[in-house]
Amino acid sequence: MTVREDEVRRPDGSAGIYGVVEKPDFALVLPRSPDGFWMVEQFRYPVGRRAWEFPQGGWGQGVGGDQATLARQELAEETGLRAGSMRHLGHLFEAYGYSTQGFDVYLATDLEEGAPDREATEQDMVHRSFSDIEITAMIRSGQIVDAPSLAALTLFRL
Repeated sequence: MTVREDEVRRPDGSAGIYGVVEKPDFALVLPRSPDGFWMVEQFRYPVGRRAWEFPQGGWGQGVGGDQATLARQELAEETGLRAGSMRHLGHLFEAYGYSTQGFDVYLATDLEEGAPDREATEQDMVHRSFSDIEITAMIRSGQIVDAPSLAALTLFRL
């Protein structure tokens, strides 16, 4: 991650500073079960709480590849699920008001269960399947607050 401040000139000619966070793109996966989705829950240090979200992540330092491969890797790593079918739903930006980071959303279907292979930072992660009705209730109750997960769900529902 790189953080920089750019000197900018606004449309009215006045000078200003614009802070920008440069981060590599990531992949987010919507693992579809017959009547809902699989989700993961973990502690997120910056906000000091646990919350449910869809499996997501980026390539490690010095590693790279295509986003579909990354999506399959994150799904297997965080949930143990393997997708028979993976469909790209779109590309979004996490917070384009201050960051260059975007993410690709994939719908994973024809799922086969297996054992997760989580990173050290994901030791406290849990995963389970929720029905569409449960997910709607979790959004309303504040159990799902991850903006990329909510945006990805919107792409699916559209």
